[in-house]
Amino acid sequence: MADLALRFGKDMLVVSSPIQEALRRAGIESVCDQALALLVEPETIEEAYRMETVAGPQCMVTPVADFTPARLVAVGAEGKGEALAEAALAVMAEFKPQHTLVEIAPCGLPLDPDSKASLVENRDQYARAAQLFCDCTFDAFFLNGFTTADDLKCALMGLRKVTDAPIIASVDVQGDGGLASGRGTWREAVEVMAEYGAAVAGFTLATPDQARGLADAARETLEARGADLCLMATLQVFQRDAKQQGPTTENPYYSPDTMMPAALELRAAGVQFLRAAGQATPAYTGVLAATVAGLDVAPVL
Repeated sequence: MADLALRFGKDMLVVSSPIQEALRRAGIESVCDQALALLVEPETIEEAYRMETVAGPQCMVTPVADFTPARLVAVGAEGKGEALAEAALAVMAEFKPQHTLVEIAPCGLPLDPDSKASLVENRDQYARAAQLFCDCTFDAFFLNGFTTADDLKCALMGLRKVTDAPIIASVDVQGDGGLASGRGTWREAVEVMAEYGAAVAGFTLATPDQARGLADAARETLEARGADLCLMATLQVFQRDAKQQGPTTENPYYSPDTMMPAALELRAAGVQFLRAAGQATPAYTGVLAATVAGLDVAPVL
């Protein structure tokens, strides 16, 4: 397995799409069912990964992200964190990915940024999640789906308390540069990423025409701090509709072909890591991978 850190700032990399859509088509609807399937019926998870692997992403993401104690309770897997972590990596190993990313989702606990006790409680949630993988082989942690800078700060502090593994951090961003929660901005999240040890600053957005502004804002923020992080963009697929005549603001990625111009636009904006999410299928991943195959990260003037 290659060292992902050696590729930072060099060649373009595509990250596998979530497999939840494939699992839903197989009748596995809820996160509780997904965790249970991973533990007792891993072949179902493997089948969902099979086509995603064929699509050609360099980075594969674990099938579940519920590794904090609070999330384990929520999905009915309390006390099964080690078994879930082992099963997740075992499924990934079957496909011999170039790089394995361990996804960790927000823990979901209430957070009072003015309370030390609340901050410590949240931080330790992520530290305990990271500890599940201390003796495992993987390439990076992937903090994904965060919507506030405070929660992201706790997650980064928790991981850095127990590991020096590379961290890819991603937040959900609105069109105006604000975070999806309405609390905080993309620039504030980038500052947190730089200060607390992330290697890659990622954002999930709806349309590629926002990418240049978000990438520019990230670079300005990082330059002011003397930091140098790679960039990642996740494109949210809302609805697949082969009959749609063209991209709209409400549904810009209505077919896999729309990933090609989006990937080129994102590369031009200085983004290195690309991912399709939401209702994306392996075909979306395949178009991203084919579009940037053999390309280096574009220098941004």
